[in-house]
Formats: sequence, C-alpha cells, structure tokens
Amino acid sequence: MGRLLTAILIMLTAVGPETCHSSESLGSPAAPDSPGSSAAPSWFRLSPSASLGFFWLGSPSAAPRTAQLDELLRGLGLPRGGGTLNDGTITAGLKQALEIGTANAVAATGTLDGFFRNEAIKILLPERVRRFETTLRAVGLGPQVDEVVLGMNRAAERAAPAATRIFVDAVRGMTFDDARRVLTGGDTAATDYFRARTTDALAGAFRPTVERAMDEVGVVRQYRALLDRARLIPFLDVEGLELEPYVVSRALDGLFHVVAEEERKIRTDPTARVTDLLRQVFR
Repeated sequence: MGRLLTAILIMLTAVGPETCHSSESLGSPAAPDSPGSSAAPSWFRLSPSASLGFFWLGSPSAAPRTAQLDELLRGLGLPRGGGTLNDGTITAGLKQALEIGTANAVAATGTLDGFFRNEAIKILLPERVRRFETTLRAVGLGPQVDEVVLGMNRAAERAAPAATRIFVDAVRGMTFDDARRVLTGGDTAATDYFRARTTDALAGAFRPTVERAMDEVGVVRQYRALLDRARLIPFLDVEGLELEPYVVSRALDGLFHVVAEEERKIRTDPTARVTDLLRQVFR
C-alpha cells in the first residue's frame, strides 16, 4: 500500500495550485478544459465518475511534471503512460483496502478469545482496582478477579461485530479531503480517520451488547461483590467504578489497536493484498 500512497501523493504534488481545482467530495466531476490548454495524456484525464478528485495537467509546465511523474511511477513499479491504473481503479483499491482491513479487525476481535487471549488488547481490571490485585489474590480472591476479567472480555468480543456496518459507512462517506489525509498520512492515518469519525457511533452500538452480555454472566454483580470483599481488607481504600462504560471504552481501544495493525499490513505486506484488485493496485 505504501507504493500506491506515494504514487497518489506524487500526483497530488505534481498538480500545482495553478492547475488544480478543489473538490469537496469523492465523485466530484473534473473541471472543464480551459481555453488554450495543452492536451493532457489520455491515461491521466479522469472520467466524470472519478472519486479522488484528481485533475489533468493542463498548464505550460505539464510536460516536465508528467515526465517526472512517469519516471517516479516506473521506480514504484506502477503503470505509467498508457497503463490501466486509472482514477477509478485507485479509488476502488483504496476503499477495498480499508473495508478489508476493518473487516479483518472485527473478525479478529469479535470471536471467542479475540480479546481475552490477545495480551495487547485484553481488558484488565480498572486501574483503581488493579493496583490492589496482588493483595486481592493473596487473600483468596483470585478466582473472583479472574471471573470479572473473563466476563469483561467476553462482553467486548460479543460487541465487536456491530462495528462492521459503521466502518463500511465511514469508508463510503469519505470526502476528497479525507482521502488525501489518509493517502498522505502516516502508517495509521486510516485508523485515525476511523477513530475520529466512528467512536461515538461505535460506543452507542457497543453499549447495549456489553450491558446485556455482562448481565447474562453476572459480571457487574461479581465486580461489586469483589469490591465489597476488598473493602473489608484493612488499609485498602478501593474506589469503585461504573463497569459498563469502562468495558465499552476499553473495547473500542482494543478494536482500533487491531485496525491499526491491519492498516500497517496492507501498507507494507504484499501477502495482505488478498484480492485481484488489491494486487493490481498495490503492486
């Protein structure tokens, strides 16, 4: 994915401010040719359905820019003049990459042990209780601690599949500016986009499932009983915490962590490009 992103950035850079027309959203038609402009290479002229908002090089400086772009694309292993990698293919490849990456993240977290066995995202006791965990285990409350931890992670695993539709909607709603930031950003630019656009919707979708799952296995009851037992221990000042919002927040953190991992794979690992379109675009 890194080579594709670089190539598109080159296109954006090559089109200087004097020849680039703004576009507010994916799918905006290209501006009409200006009188007297030189003909652009046919491979770079975009169709009206183009969704990344690239516009053809029509200024007097187009020739050297086109030559520079052609040379850089050759070095990246991407099609040059006359190639088949048009704007529609690039857009489709970008969106498919994002949809596959988020689908993989949901599949990885929304399964049995998706959270519980992944040490990077496993939900532990809230910090204000966890600092006393060693003491709790020392006085025989280890099994109760383990039950609460397992229940929180099972709730997160059940909630994760609700993210699929929300992520897909976020991809389809990308504007040109969104796409530009993703294409020119760092290794987790797409994850940052999803976090900014979907956190509220995901929290709303996760909350009922988390509450229902924790109620079914009695996690909240077990947690409160654990706190009550802990408060009987001399010198322990254990402060309680509403568990449902905590689990929702930690579930979202874990999901976005895995989304970021999937994004890095698609950007850097050829084996993560699992469709013909991704192999065509991200070669």
